[in-house]
Amino acid sequence: MYRRLMLTALLPFALHAPLALAAKPSPAAAPDPTEDPMMITAGFLSGHPDLRFRLLGIEKRDAGKMEQAFGFFQRAGFYADKPSQAMVAEMLWNGTGTPVNRALAYAWMDLAAERGYEGFLDLRERYWAALTPEERDRALQEGPAVYARFGDEAARPRIDAALRRERRQVTGSRTGATGNLRIVVPGLVGTTEIDGSKFYDDRYWDPEKYQAWQDSVWAKPKVARVDVGAATQIKDEADRKTRIEAGAPQVDAPEPQTADEQPKLDNGKP
Repeated sequence: MYRRLMLTALLPFALHAPLALAAKPSPAAAPDPTEDPMMITAGFLSGHPDLRFRLLGIEKRDAGKMEQAFGFFQRAGFYADKPSQAMVAEMLWNGTGTPVNRALAYAWMDLAAERGYEGFLDLRERYWAALTPEERDRALQEGPAVYARFGDEAARPRIDAALRRERRQVTGSRTGATGNLRIVVPGLVGTTEIDGSKFYDDRYWDPEKYQAWQDSVWAKPKVARVDVGAATQIKDEADRKTRIEAGAPQVDAPEPQTADEQPKLDNGKP
């Protein structure tokens, strides 16, 4: 599901021509937890609001409910989800589920590129090249407020706290040790158990290791462009830096409001 999620979340990413980004995990990347329905049924997404709300954004977009999709992508971005922040940018750029606002779209794409993910850097530069001088000025004026609420300095503490809180609630330990823990999943014809060491793999719950896993997936996506030449090359470190002055991080900023839902699995069951 995660690979499908990545493809659908970023397709199409178009500025002047069709563009597709497909993230390709490195061989060392952890297995995709969302490919195991039992992992999700057991409550995995309860501790991963970034993935939960991104999945909901994709579901609503695929169902043609664009305004709802826009809200869920914003809510995922509130928990530091860079692909969702890029989707907010794309929807603002094209006026999908929200009025067209190219200046604000640039600010969101700049935010999505905050960690130096090459695909988002490329898109950010395409946005910038297409803006008028007036739009560029407005992007630089409006950008600090976006960063203050959704930038990593504000959003990372939120996802980090969610990971720690959910893990601690189940293990009952401040250290998060799983030991011989078994996760019991009720079903229609009995129960199924999941090995706690699988469910609570540090790569999905330790904030620093979770970030490293995300980086292994998104740092160097493949970029394909149709009919309009090669993708933009980000040459050096100077090209990666934001143009926007970050405001003071607002960790306690209000969370975007959406319906309280859980995403569905491929079989249509929650």
